Amino acid sequence: MTHPDDLKSIGLKATYPRLKILDLFHKLQDEGSPRHVTAEDVYRHLLADGMDIGLATVYRVLTQFEQAGLLQRHHFESGKAIFELNEGQHHDHLVCVECGRVEEFFDAAIEKRQNKIAEERGFTVREHALYLYVECNRAHCPHRKASN
Repeated sequence: MTHPDDLKSIGLKATYPRLKILDLFHKLQDEGSPRHVTAEDVYRHLLADGMDIGLATVYRVLTQFEQAGLLQRHHFESGKAIFELNEGQHHDHLVCVECGRVEEFFDAAIEKRQNKIAEERGFTVREHALYLYVECNRAHCPHRKASN
């Protein structure tokens, strides 16, 4: 469980909603569940656990956590913001256009090439995000929604 001092150290009061939402992100990560969740996903998880936290509160806490550097927000093609724990290590994303599954990857050669391209054009990369929109090639993808 998240300790109240963890939030205080970044300037946030340790409220019940903040503690529960941060605990949820750690729980999802520990279980190997999808690490990239929407505000609505967070809300549904909290409801399923019997927690009475409103959707507006979830949005507000997620934004506060992003501003404090605890979470990262991504905007994939779905149009919805996706959140994940900010672990301080850069990675890129594969986003399935069929089921929405997101997989992380890191490739040193890609990183090196991006920096070289920027340098050749007179730039220095400060930050970047690479999203590859992909289609699953597995015949029986466990993440694809069943066809009706």
